[in-house]
Amino acid sequence: MDWRLIREEMLDGATAMALDEVAAETVAAGGPATVRLYRWFPSTLSLGYGTDPGTVDREFCEEWAVDVTRRPTGGGAIYHGSAEDVAYSIVAPAEAFPGDVTESYRQLLQPVCSAFEAFGVDVDFADERREALWSPACYLRELDPAHDLVGPDGRKIAGNAQYRTRDAIVQHGSLSFDVDAETHLGCFADPPVAPGEFEKRVCGAVEFVDHDDVVETGAGALGGYDLQRSRLVTELEDALASWAGAEDGEWTDDEAERAGEFVDAKYGADAWVRERTDPLD
Repeated sequence: MDWRLIREEMLDGATAMALDEVAAETVAAGGPATVRLYRWFPSTLSLGYGTDPGTVDREFCEEWAVDVTRRPTGGGAIYHGSAEDVAYSIVAPAEAFPGDVTESYRQLLQPVCSAFEAFGVDVDFADERREALWSPACYLRELDPAHDLVGPDGRKIAGNAQYRTRDAIVQHGSLSFDVDAETHLGCFADPPVAPGEFEKRVCGAVEFVDHDDVVETGAGALGGYDLQRSRLVTELEDALASWAGAEDGEWTDDEAERAGEFVDAKYGADAWVRERTDPLD
């Protein structure tokens, strides 16, 4: 099986979700499997497939230029800050991985755990369920040992989700590099959880590594925070490429055109985002 690595791209939320669907079509048609990274730009609130759109504070999102889209996967809604979030997808033939959901998560999350380890953060699967604080928000839902990753102190550090078509498996995930609890909660209408409570349940990788605010390099003075995020991205790209045996690749013109069709007809459309109606069904 041929794999391609598509290195981190800056994508709006609708396009990020559309490209997952395009990659699934590609692999189903006999094309390469895909591992990829993307950076949500602008920052985006992604709703889970079943998320009630009434839980979203649209006025806040518009005021703070936060896009809103809906994922085809389950789970709660997630605020993906452009700086705070590192996102990945793995798209492969369904037959290449176990049909058992827990086992497939274990295999597909191997490179994610390896990347955190290389970054210097001890991450593992949650070892026990933890009751939900507020289900509309992904990071405040019940902690699931099947697919939730926690940091060294047991707080959630990454959320992951899967969906399958007849011929493809798609897994995407959100790694917390940092946590902006106020903005995260602000995207929701009257959440019954304060920022301090949120921070007790969620952590970011940057909390566990030492870094200087400013780093002098051959290219001049650079922000240590940004360099650490770039380092996590590189570790994840390298881990995914090594795990899959992937070569650097890119989207074809046909795939880019197809993604645009999905954005216009589905992931950027109110019928999907606000009503959970798939116009392409």
